[in-house]
Amino acid sequence: MTTSRPSSRSFALRAAELLSDRKAAEIIIIDVSENSSIADFFVIATGRSDVHVKAACEAVETGLREDGRRPLSSEGVRNGYWALLDYGEVVIHVFQDVARKLYDLERLWNESPRETFSDGATAVATRR
Repeated sequence: MTTSRPSSRSFALRAAELLSDRKAAEIIIIDVSENSSIADFFVIATGRSDVHVKAACEAVETGLREDGRRPLSSEGVRNGYWALLDYGEVVIHVFQDVARKLYDLERLWNESPRETFSDGATAVATRR
């Protein structure tokens, strides 16, 4: 993951950490910088329920606000099925499991480098 700005990657890692602290599952960071003009990174995570998705998004927004960052926009947080927090260089998606499987963003961005995030550490994942 060398093509995007290091600060964007640090930002994505911070978002992943905040999601992990809220017990979001299957957190991955996808470097979309070479394949998209919308962002440098997508952070994707799964919540167990609508309440869990909302709580995870609120934790991210609170934590990043403390870091001096505010989202440019957000969508779907109220319903908790698929929530999106757009911070410009980093876009955070928090899905319920059914929605994540349905929209399958990992497949859509299959050519992009990715890392898994677990317990504060990342590991480069192999592409499918």
